[in-house]
Amino acid sequence: MAERSISIRVPGTSANCGPGFDTLGLACTLYNDLTLELTHEPQLEIVVHGEGAGAIPTDARNIVWRSIQYLLQQAGAEREYRGAKIEMENRVPISRGLGSSATAIVAGLKAANVLIGNRYSRRELLQFAAAIEGHPDNVAPAIFGGFTISTTMRSGVECFSFVPKFHLTFVVAVPNFSLPTRAARKVLPEDVPMKDAVFNIGRATMLIAALTRGSERFLRASFDDALHQPYRSKLVPGMYDVFRAARRAGAVGTSLSGAGPSLIAYALERHRCEEAIGEAMKSAFAAHDVHADILTLRLDMRGAHVRKE
Repeated sequence: MAERSISIRVPGTSANCGPGFDTLGLACTLYNDLTLELTHEPQLEIVVHGEGAGAIPTDARNIVWRSIQYLLQQAGAEREYRGAKIEMENRVPISRGLGSSATAIVAGLKAANVLIGNRYSRRELLQFAAAIEGHPDNVAPAIFGGFTISTTMRSGVECFSFVPKFHLTFVVAVPNFSLPTRAARKVLPEDVPMKDAVFNIGRATMLIAALTRGSERFLRASFDDALHQPYRSKLVPGMYDVFRAARRAGAVGTSLSGAGPSLIAYALERHRCEEAIGEAMKSAFAAHDVHADILTLRLDMRGAHVRKE
């Protein structure tokens, strides 16, 4: 086959959404772009612009390239395409809880899949991405867009994508320090009390019902978590103070974004309080000597898609 290039856009994500630990996620309007050309010769050229430039590996360790190789091996095409030219335009902050690794994995899989003739469905790409990432909560919304609920069945990872009745805005406070997911996982206990498990089941199911039915009253009571945020709070100075400040400014809910350290406030678009929420979160972080940048985002509906060939 002749060599050609493809450009893919993948949204950043926020996982857990409070009580939906390792199952619930959303796609947001913050994007990484990837341009890929597969080559028959064993050469690898990787250029990174934006977030992670100078830090992301540009050799065989690169997660985009490893994801491309994974798909090619699944398709039996690794001998035909032995190299690649990769250009990454990154806007999703690295190790901040906004799905940067998921966007890289999904971009590599999606781009390679298109270039070999779209052999795999989105559900099959989800299986590959979850296998590479280790869990589906970030890769699912990156692939499908919207809010996603993911779980592992005997048949593999299953994902339900939906759009809430509300028009939501996400105000994200991104601190000036990184927090690798591995470090955030280490602070979690192996076992949790039954009451905490019941607490989260109630909040998570209430959250889904509130989003799909459009109940502001129940939405406000549904973002609390007992399984991961209390343990990770010591890794994010002032986390609960930032939560309280955001709610006082008009947020209907708050949560740690993914494994952190970014914190996300959920606002109803019609309330038009995003600016006040952002200022409140920034000030609350500053009181703990943490500088935070504020992003105002919305829900991405498309997920990973082709920009141009």
